[in-house]
Formats: sequence, structure tokens, C-alpha cells
Amino acid sequence: MRSKDRIAYFYDGDVGSVYFGAKHPMKPHRLCMTHHLVLSYDLHKKMEIYRPHKAYPVELAQFHSADYVEFLHRITPDTQHLFLNELTKYNLGEDCPVFDNLFEFCQIYAGGTIDAARRLNNQLCDIAINWAGGLHHAKKCEASGFCYINDLVLGILELLKYHARVLYIDIDVHHGDGVEEAFYFTDRVMTVSFHKYGDLFFPGTGDAKEIGEREGKFYAINVPLKDGIDDLSFTRLFKTIISKVVETYQPGAIVLQCGADSLAGDRLGCFNLSIDGHSECVSFVKRFNLPLLVTGGGGYTKENVARCWTVETGVLLDTELPNDWKCFLLALFRLAEIPENDYIKYFAPEFSLKIPNGQIENLNSKSYLSTIKMQVLENLRCIQHAPSVQMQEVPPDFYIPDFDEDEQNPDERIDQHTHDKHIQRDDEYYEADNDNDQMDVS
Repeated sequence: MRSKDRIAYFYDGDVGSVYFGAKHPMKPHRLCMTHHLVLSYDLHKKMEIYRPHKAYPVELAQFHSADYVEFLHRITPDTQHLFLNELTKYNLGEDCPVFDNLFEFCQIYAGGTIDAARRLNNQLCDIAINWAGGLHHAKKCEASGFCYINDLVLGILELLKYHARVLYIDIDVHHGDGVEEAFYFTDRVMTVSFHKYGDLFFPGTGDAKEIGEREGKFYAINVPLKDGIDDLSFTRLFKTIISKVVETYQPGAIVLQCGADSLAGDRLGCFNLSIDGHSECVSFVKRFNLPLLVTGGGGYTKENVARCWTVETGVLLDTELPNDWKCFLLALFRLAEIPENDYIKYFAPEFSLKIPNGQIENLNSKSYLSTIKMQVLENLRCIQHAPSVQMQEVPPDFYIPDFDEDEQNPDERIDQHTHDKHIQRDDEYYEADNDNDQMDVS
């Protein structure tokens, strides 16, 4: 097992207090559930826990336009009626609502990914985890798909200070369009996205024909999938493509977006992946032994999100959580597999890390998947070898003068049980299979 200081984990309890609104599928409360499940399995004892710094506006503007960042900074639910033109311009509205503490939420999740990249750059860890990150749809000048600030792009920009090539992998059910778009014209980042495509599925991009342009031609890889793909088909395709990508591209670091909406039973998803199948992709990427930044992403059946990211935290720590035969014995003696924690009621009635099998028909035929695989491998053959990059002097990590070092130090270690807030939203406790809000608030 890796030594404790080689795995860095970023978390701030304030992310769970954010509420997108009644009936909105994005529930940041899932991050509190994930964290407390991680604590209940004592996984926090095997890694270093950090509270991320809140990213400064000027840091966010390393990718996003300054006017967009400034607008996010000043807009509030009480003032949004004064900025109707700007709301349209920056695509804030039904999917991306204005809510209390919106900008602070963005600062926290983006700060976590930036801090994770910096620790990797400084060789202070081998793997860095920020489950609050992974908001891959946000564009340079606008919000999109529940995403306001694209923390992944900001993290990759940090990694590019120290690495000639960075590989981005996305297993969210939705295409990682914001990240792809940001690096579409460069060979210094290769983006690989496995996602549902077709039937007007959001965001509508991600065809296999989208391969990058100019210097970035062949450095954008899209694996468009149909409804119902299962563990065997997905993991086989994933391993074949990613192994060839790493062999050909030879990245210095990897960023892995682990959107959990590709799991079976997700409110917005349409795949049949189990947590075992999803986490096998994480395990496979880990085995390359390259600096690895892992984030969350989508995931809208939140008890399953918590299960998934807890299991994957264990995978990254080389720690196996209870397996099938242990689950059988626990069930036999009517004992809960999931340890007692502040969110235990969400995992009723089985109190298991397993999720029900997907029931969606698998429309991905062997011939279809073979065609996609061959198309991707053919494009990779167009890259004769890893691109050579003249590395210039590495710029310093972003420096902001005049701040309280004790309060803002991103490496400040915290006692989780003392400092992390326990956020329990009764209006987000779901009892029905459809995982809807308990109270209908108009």
C-alpha cells in the first residue's frame, strides 16, 4: 500500500450547503454523503486530508474571461432581475441557476482541483482526489450543464507548467465538451471522452469525427456510445483504447473525471454500469503509475454517487471494501454492510455498497463497438510519436499578495471531525425510486 502522504484528498464541508433549487437534479449534498462514507470506512486515515483554498477571481481568469468571472462574483438571487441581458449572455437560467453562495461554491471546487494539480507538480503526492471537481461543461465565457467554472481546465493548465503532455480521460455519461473545446487546437493535452451520443442527448457533441484541429488534430478522442452499455463492453473498450493512448501519447500526468451518472439507475443517465465496472476504469488508469488527478463530475442519484466515489477512493488507496461473500454473510445475519454514519438512512434498506443491475437494453452491438474502436486506433496511428515540446522556464505557482497565510494556506491540515460541517438537508431526503425532492417547493 502507498504511504499516507502519497495520496492527497481535498474536501471542504461548505460545498454541501449549496442548494441549486427544488427539483434541480444537481445536489452538492452528495459530496457530504461521500465524505462521511469515506470517514466511516476509515479511509481518511490512509491519506492526507486538505481543505482547499478558495480560488481567487484572477486564478479563475487563467481560463475564463475576466468579465464572466466578475459577473459570477457579483450576481445573487436578489439582484439577478437587474441583469437579464447578462444572464442570457452567460447562459445562466434553468440549468445553471443563480443561488446563494454560487461564487463561493465555484471557488471551493476549483480551488480543490488547482491545489491538487500543484501538489502533484511539486511531487508532494502521487494521486490527488477532489470529488467536488470535474465540472466539465463550463466554457470560457459561459455556464453550461450545471457547470459554472471549469476546474478541470484550470487544473490541466497548472499541470502543463511542469509536464509537456497531459492526458484527460472522462467517463461521465455526458461528453466532456468544455475540456475538449479548451484544448482543441493543441497537442499538449489529449482529451479522451467515453459518453452517450445521439438522440439529442446533452450536450450534443462528441461524435467520433471530432478529432481536434490544427496542432491539435488527432489529439481529441471521442468514444460515442449508445444506451445500455454494460460493464464488460465498457471496460474492454476502455482498456483497449486507454492503453494504446498512453503508449502512443506518453503523458507526463493524467486527469481522470469520474462522473457517476454513467452508473445504472442514474436519474439523468442511460448506461448499465455497476460500481465495480466504473471503478475498474479507475483501477486501470492508476496502474500506469503516472501522476494522477481524480475528480468527480455528474451523478444524480446521490446515494449511488456516494457509494461509487467511496469505493473508488478505496481503489486509489489499494484498500478493498467488503466484497460479495462478506455482503452475503452480513445480509444473512441482518447486519448492515455500510458502517454507521451521519447519512446512513440514505442507504436503506440494504445498507450495501452495491447498486441494482441496470435494466436498459444494450444497444451497443459488437460490430458497432468494433467500428468505434478501429476508428479511434486508426486516428492514433496518425500520431507517429509523442509530440516534442520545447519546455520553457516553469512559471511560479500563481501568487496573490497580502493574504493571511494561516487562514488561506491550501496545505493546511484539518481535523475532519472537528471542522467539516455536517449538512443535512431534509428537503433532499429521497424515499421514492425516482429520487425526487421530498417537498414540492415552487
